[in-house]
Amino acid sequence: MPHVASSPADLLEKIRPAAYLDRDRLVIDDEAGFRGTAIRDLAWTAAFTDDEATTQAAQWLVWEASQAIGAHSASIQELYAARARGEVHGFTVPAINLRAQTFDMARTIYEAAMSADVGAVILELARSEQTYTYQRPMDYTTAVLAGAIAAGWRAPVFIQGDHYQFNAKKYTADPESMTEEIRRACRLAIDAGYRNIDIDSSTLVDLSKPTTDEEQRENYLRAAELTALIRSLEPDGVTVSVGGEIGEVGTQNSTVDELRAYLDGYRRELEARAPGATGISKVSVQTGTSHGGVPLPDGSVAEVDLDFDVLRELGEVARSHGLAGAVQHGASTLPDELFHRFPAVETAEIHLATGFQNALYEHQAFPEDLHREIEAWCFANAADERKAGQTDQQFVYTTRKKAIGPFKRQLWDLEAKDEILAAQRRKLSFLFTELGVNGSREMIAAYIRPPEEHRPLPDALRLAAEATV
Repeated sequence: MPHVASSPADLLEKIRPAAYLDRDRLVIDDEAGFRGTAIRDLAWTAAFTDDEATTQAAQWLVWEASQAIGAHSASIQELYAARARGEVHGFTVPAINLRAQTFDMARTIYEAAMSADVGAVILELARSEQTYTYQRPMDYTTAVLAGAIAAGWRAPVFIQGDHYQFNAKKYTADPESMTEEIRRACRLAIDAGYRNIDIDSSTLVDLSKPTTDEEQRENYLRAAELTALIRSLEPDGVTVSVGGEIGEVGTQNSTVDELRAYLDGYRRELEARAPGATGISKVSVQTGTSHGGVPLPDGSVAEVDLDFDVLRELGEVARSHGLAGAVQHGASTLPDELFHRFPAVETAEIHLATGFQNALYEHQAFPEDLHREIEAWCFANAADERKAGQTDQQFVYTTRKKAIGPFKRQLWDLEAKDEILAAQRRKLSFLFTELGVNGSREMIAAYIRPPEEHRPLPDALRLAAEATV
C-alpha cells in the first residue's frame, strides 16, 4: 500500500532514494524509482494526510517534479488558434472528467495515450465536481500531474476547469455576489496550475427577451468580464485557453443566430474591457444530449437524438470568428458507434465524464459490499434530490456520484482496481482512435511549448530539508 506521510520530514525520507532537495529545487537522481514508489507516496500523501504542512509539501514536490521531468501543465490555446486558421483539422480533442481514482486514472490515460502517440487529450474537473469528489483545484492538479509522472509522460499536460457555471437563481438575487464566486474560482484555478478554463454563463440566457442579442447579453457580458480577469492573472508566457457556452446542456438545441449574437456581443465587450485581449478559443453548444444521460426506470440510459448538423454548422460559424470550433458536452454515455462522427463534422472538443464513473461502479470486479455501502449512503444523504416517480435504480444512478468524495479513500485503494483500470484503458484506446487523436503528439509539440514554472519552497519543507543536513 502507498505510504501516507505524517510530516514533511517523513515525506523527504520516503523519496530520498530517488530525489532530494538542493536549496529550493527538487533534484531527481533516479527517475525510474521516482516514477514508481515515490510519486505514488506523494500522490497518496497529498490526497489523504491529515497534516496541512505535509499536504503542501507533497503538492510542491509533485509540481516541481513535473517541471523537472517535462510534464508541464499547459494551455491548449495555440493548437486551437491553429485550428481556427485551418492549419489542423479532422480530430476531436477528448476532455475527460476524473471524478474518482484520479491518480490511477490519469496514469492510465497517459499510458494509453503514449501507446498510440496521442498528445491531444485534456483532463478536467467541473466546478460542481470539486465539491462532491473532495478535490480542490490544487488537489486535482497534484493528482493529475502525479499520474502523468507515474506513466512516464513527457509532454504538455492539459488541465481544465470545466463548467465554471453561474447559478441563475443566485445571480437573479445578487448578480455581483454570484459573479465574485466565479471570479474567485478562476483565481484558485490559475493558482493551482489550471491553464484551461471553461466559463459557463449560458445559464443566464433569457429566451423571453425580444431579440437574440438581448437573450444572450448577460451571457456574453459575464464571459467577457471573466476572460479579461483571466488575462490579468496569467503567468508570464501563458495564454490560458478560455471556453464559452451558449446553450446549457439538456435544454433546447443551439442556433446559428444565438451563436452569432453571443460571439459578436462578446467580442465588443471584451474589446471595451481589455483592448486587444485574446478571446475564447471554443464554444460549447447544445445538440440534444444531457449530462450523465437520462436514466430509465431500470437504471439503464436512454438513447438520445444528437444533431450532428448543429455541431457542423455552429463549428463553421465559430471558426469564422477565430475559434477552434464547437464543443460537445454530455457525450460519455453515447453509443460507441457515434464517436467517429464528431471529427467528421470537425467538433473541436468533446467532454466525457459519467461514462467513466459508470465503468467503475458497474464493473464486475467492483466489490458488492462497497456497492451496498454507497447505495445506502445515497438513500441516507441524498434523499432530498429524489425526483417524483423515480425508481430506486434511477435515484441511485443520478446520486451515486455524490458518494465519490465520502468514499474517496476506498475507491483509491480498491483491491480490484487493476482489472477495472484495464477496462478503462481499453475504452480510452477506442475513444482516441474514433476521435482521431492517435498520432497527435507531434502536432502538439509543434504548437504547444509551455514555459517552465517554479513555485516558492514551502517553509515547512525548507525546515525539514535543513534538519536532515
